[in-house]
Amino acid sequence: MKADLLKAAPVKTLSYAVTVGLASLLSYWLTVSIMSEVHLSHEDGRLGGMCAVIATIFVLRASRQKSLHAAFARMSATLVSFALCLAYLAIWPFHPWGLALLVAISVLIPGLIGQPDAEVTAAISTTVIMVVASLSPREAWKEPILRLADTIIGVAAGVAVAILLNEIGRGRRGGWRSQHEGPQADPPG
Repeated sequence: MKADLLKAAPVKTLSYAVTVGLASLLSYWLTVSIMSEVHLSHEDGRLGGMCAVIATIFVLRASRQKSLHAAFARMSATLVSFALCLAYLAIWPFHPWGLALLVAISVLIPGLIGQPDAEVTAAISTTVIMVVASLSPREAWKEPILRLADTIIGVAAGVAVAILLNEIGRGRRGGWRSQHEGPQADPPG
């Protein structure tokens, strides 16, 4: 029995790796295609694709429920970062002290509102937005808006793939559901 589990682990890992890779391709392509008219430059479009891929990787988990939880945490963190960076960059240009202040606040807010899963992600998102804003200071205030849109696309792609795979997995297991049993549980792992 233990040998069967050891044999199944590499197959599950390979399957998950391929899924994450394909979902990342989807989110990158969607972001670069959909957002091509609003990104500030060709490079900014690629950065947007990267942000979407990161969101997809963050969200795509082994079960639909875990993916939805991760999507909520990712969007909570992104919204905190978005609001802080937009408010700051609408008034002031990038400055390292501003970056430090916003990173601290973006860790503080999720912790205070009971979302500790979002603290690190909010700080990372804030860092990305602020540093990218320093690269194009003329329109820096647009960066939080663009990165929010990119993240929404990435999160949506990750959740869609997780739900699709959950439904496919149910079909392979027979897909039966009695009207009295309620929703079938997510697959283990």
